[in-house]
Amino acid sequence: MQKRHLAFLSLAFAGLLATGCSSSATTEGTTVDSAEAAMGQGLDLANMDTTVNPCEDFYQYANGGWITNNPIPASESRWGAFNELAEKNYAILLELLTEAASNATAAKGTATQLVGDFYATGMDSVAANKAGLAPIQPELEKIEAIKTADDLVKVQAELLQKGMTGFYNLYVAQDDKISTQYALQAYQDGLGLPDRDYYLKNDERSKKIRTAYVEHLQNIFRLLGDDAATAQQKAQTVFRFETSLAKASRTRVELRDPYANYNKISVQEFNRQYPNLRLPLVLAGVGAQNVNEIIVGQPPFFKELNSMLTPTAVNDWKTYMQWHLLQTAAPYLSQEFVQENFNFYGKVLSGTEQMQPRWKRVLRSTDAALGEALGQLYVQKTFSPQAKQKALEMVNNLQLAFKEHVRDLDWMSEETKQQALEKLNAFAVKIGYPDKWKDYKGLSISRDAYVSNVMRANQFLYQENIDKLGKPVDRAEWFMSPPTVNAYYNPTMNEIVFPAGILQPPFFDPQADDAVNYGGMGAVIGHELTHGFDDQGAQYDFEGNLKDWWTKADQEQFTARANVVADQYSQYTVLDNLHVNGKLTMGENIADIGGLNIAYTALQKALSKKNPGKIAGFTPEQRFFLAWAQIWRINVRDEYLNQQILTDPHSPGRFRTNGPVSNLPQFYETFNCNENDKLYRPEKDRIKIW
Repeated sequence: MQKRHLAFLSLAFAGLLATGCSSSATTEGTTVDSAEAAMGQGLDLANMDTTVNPCEDFYQYANGGWITNNPIPASESRWGAFNELAEKNYAILLELLTEAASNATAAKGTATQLVGDFYATGMDSVAANKAGLAPIQPELEKIEAIKTADDLVKVQAELLQKGMTGFYNLYVAQDDKISTQYALQAYQDGLGLPDRDYYLKNDERSKKIRTAYVEHLQNIFRLLGDDAATAQQKAQTVFRFETSLAKASRTRVELRDPYANYNKISVQEFNRQYPNLRLPLVLAGVGAQNVNEIIVGQPPFFKELNSMLTPTAVNDWKTYMQWHLLQTAAPYLSQEFVQENFNFYGKVLSGTEQMQPRWKRVLRSTDAALGEALGQLYVQKTFSPQAKQKALEMVNNLQLAFKEHVRDLDWMSEETKQQALEKLNAFAVKIGYPDKWKDYKGLSISRDAYVSNVMRANQFLYQENIDKLGKPVDRAEWFMSPPTVNAYYNPTMNEIVFPAGILQPPFFDPQADDAVNYGGMGAVIGHELTHGFDDQGAQYDFEGNLKDWWTKADQEQFTARANVVADQYSQYTVLDNLHVNGKLTMGENIADIGGLNIAYTALQKALSKKNPGKIAGFTPEQRFFLAWAQIWRINVRDEYLNQQILTDPHSPGRFRTNGPVSNLPQFYETFNCNENDKLYRPEKDRIKIW
C-alpha cells in the first residue's frame, strides 16, 4: 500500500537518451560531426533542433529533432524518454520472466517460482478465454447473496482486500503527527473515472467522456449477462452513485493540504458520525478489530457516503459493487473483458489506438504484484555495487550544495535555517534495492487462473499492510520495486529513494561527463531533496512529523514565493484553453526549479576539480542544461494530456524544461539570453526559493 503523499519524480517511467547520432547538428555557428557527437558523451545531439533559439524555447531547441522523428506508437498514449528507458527495462525483465516461467520445478515460495508461475498464467490467454467469469464467480455470488446493509459492508471488506475499489480506501500508514507509529486511515475513493472533475465539469470534452463511460458501464453489464434494458438501468445507477461521491470528494488541490486531511477520531466517534458505514464489521473483516483510533481524510465525503448507505439502497449498492469488481478484474479475464476495458480506459481516456502486447501487460502486472521478488532477479542481472556507490556520492554532493543554498538564503531567518539544516542532515537515502527483501511467505501463486493470482497477491499485500498496526515503523520498507524508473520522497520517513531502474542513462551514465550526469541524475536527486521543502514537504519536520517548524515571517515569505510558482505555471496553455493547474503542480514545480538550481551548484564544484571544456562544441554548462531538457522529451496524445492536466501533479514535459530554466540566471549566462527573448523573465520576477 503506497503512502498517499509520496512525492514522485515523474508521471510514469523515465527514459533513455540514445548515444548514437545519424545527422549533424549546429549550435553557435559550430557544426557538430555525428561521429564526434556519438562518442559516449551521454547526449544525442541529433535530438536537437538548432534552428530554434534556445532562449525562445529551450525544450524545442533540445528536443525538436527527436519530437519530429518519433511519432507515438499506436499502442501508446505518449512516447518519450520515459518510455525509451522503460523499453530497455522491459527487454531485461521479459528475459527474466520467460526463463522463470519455463522452470516448472522451481521450489515453492522462491522468487523464481512466484514470478514464473504468475507470468506463465498471465500469458495463457487460451485458459483465460475458456474460464470466462468462472474465476470470480464466487465473488459475484457473494455480492448477489447480499440481503442487508450488514451483509453489504462485510462483502465490501472482503473484496477491498482483493483489490476492488471500495466505497472508500481503508489502509495503514504512518501517523502524520506521530511518525514513529502506524495508524489506520480512511480516505475518499469509489470512483470509476480518474477524478471527481470528470463527473462535474461541463466542457464538451468532459461531456463526451461521461457519455462514453456510461456506454462502457452498459457494455460491462452486458458481458456479465444482463439484457440491454437491465444493463442500461444498472449503468445509470452506478453513474448516479459515483456522481454523488464525486460531488462530496475534495479536489486534488485540496488533497494537497495535509492538515485538512488529518482528522483523528476514536472508532467510537466514527461510528457515531457515520453509523451506516458499520465500521466495526469492516474492521473485523480486515483483521483490525482491536483498533481504537482512525484518521479520517475527508469528513464531508464520509458524511455523504453515510447518507447514501441506507438499508433501502442495498440493491443499488450491489450493482455498484458488481461494477467495481468487474472493473478490477477486467484486465485479467477473457479477451472480451480485456478489450472492453481497453476501449474505454485506453482509447477514450488516453487516446491509445491499439492494445499493448500481452507480454508487456502481464509483465507490469507481475511487477505490481511481486515487485521485490522480480526485483531480486533484476538486480542480480543489472545493478552493480559500483553504481550504487557512485549514486551515493552524488547524493552527498547534492546535499552539500543544498546546505550552501540554505545558508545563503536572503529571505529566511537564522532560526528557521537551522531547522532546515537539521532536516537536511536527517535525510535517509535508499539506493537501488532494499537491504532486506520482502518475505512472501504465505502467498500462494499457482498456475490455475490469472485473475486468481492477482487477487491472492492483492490480498497478501493488503493483509501485510493491515498487520503493521501496533508494530514499530519499518524504516527499511520500500514503496517502489527495484526495476521502477522513478524516484520519490516520503515526508513521514524523511527519506529519498532511487530504485535501480532509474540509475541508467539519461539520468546516470558512467560513460558520460559530470555535466550530463549532474543535469540528469543530479537534478533528479536535487528534485527529491527539494520535495522535503516544497509546499507540502516543508510542513514536516526532521523526524517526519507534521509540525510547524517555521517562524511566522519565514512562512509568509515562503508562501509568497510558492504562489509565484503557481502563477507562472498557470499561464502555460496546454490544449485549446486548457492551462496547467499551477496549484496542483506547485510541489513538483518547486522541486524542479530547486533541484536544477542545486544540481548546477554541485556541478560547479565538480568542474573546479576537473573541467573537460567543450565536448562536441558544447560547454559543460550547456551540456548540463541539455541533459535536463532531454529527460523530458515526449510526444503526447491530446486525450492523455487532458487526463494529465486534471489528475497529475506534474507539469507536461515542455514546461518542466522551460519553466525552471526561465528562472535561473545561470541559464541566461550559458546561452546569452537577453530581455528580448521569449523565455526571459525580469530579475524581479524570477523565482528562487531554494
